[in-house]
Amino acid sequence: MNGALQYTLKRILLLVITMVLVSFLTFLAFELVSGDPARTMLGTEATEAQVAALQHQLGLDRPFLVRYFSWLGGFFSGNLGTSYSYRQSVWALIASKLELSLWLSLMSFVIIAAVSIPLGILSYRFTGGFFDWPRTTLNQLCMAVPPFFTGILVSWGFGIVLRLFTPGDFPGFQVNFGASLRHLFFGAICLSIPRIAMTVRMLRSTVIDEMNKAYVLTAISRGNDRKSVLTRHVLKNSMVSVVTFLGQTLAELVGAGIVVEQVLGIPGLGRFLVASISHRDYPVVQAIVVILAFWVVLSGTAADLINQAIDPRLRLTAGGEQQ
Repeated sequence: MNGALQYTLKRILLLVITMVLVSFLTFLAFELVSGDPARTMLGTEATEAQVAALQHQLGLDRPFLVRYFSWLGGFFSGNLGTSYSYRQSVWALIASKLELSLWLSLMSFVIIAAVSIPLGILSYRFTGGFFDWPRTTLNQLCMAVPPFFTGILVSWGFGIVLRLFTPGDFPGFQVNFGASLRHLFFGAICLSIPRIAMTVRMLRSTVIDEMNKAYVLTAISRGNDRKSVLTRHVLKNSMVSVVTFLGQTLAELVGAGIVVEQVLGIPGLGRFLVASISHRDYPVVQAIVVILAFWVVLSGTAADLINQAIDPRLRLTAGGEQQ
């Protein structure tokens, strides 16, 4: 088995182990804080017989580990339990909201990757020039402005003034697919702006560090053009840091989108999570927490595997040593 394949299998195994541990700790935490769900659902006027009957119906009278493994098996089959507030399947409640949050996150990620990489290269090219200080000022400003404030400005400018979308009134894909995408696009812009600024800054710093390394100076001393060295070698080596940073960004986008969803009125996973916490709907909160954790771990794993493919130096042999 070659090093690349072994590394990939190790990363996948680590992902599975991490998710099992996260799911167990999450299930245990809600077991300790949720009290008696059956009594919560029935209210204080319920009799002991009614509470016992509902506990049996929900499977709450079974041992903890039995319930955990039953829940874990249901997680992979789409059975995440029953909502305390809605008395419906948790998966049925969160499926459409998860779709919206993933659309918002992926649109944001595409915008960040498409804009920040060219801007990062241009930012390096303008280092020390006339446009360096305006670039630095604008970059710092974009990093400092929080997404919720950007969301307010976008809602006012593009929603109320230009009427390109209606803040607080998400039409839904089945009603109007184009209008829904446009609504999500403006939400993605709010999420993207500070992260574009951070990625540009990181890429510029990485390229500057690479350009000062011995292999670059040697290549230039041999008559190679700086632009060709930048294009052929420096950018490729810099992409490892960029992909790692973008992987972290992708992992954070679903969580960061909670505020933007609230401001723009997007009925995604974030808004539903906030509402479920306020209603103490623990099965819903538990499922969303595990899904968000899975998204974070999956994003990090994907970034590591892409980096391994980009840079052969990261490929590991079967014994765990670098080739």
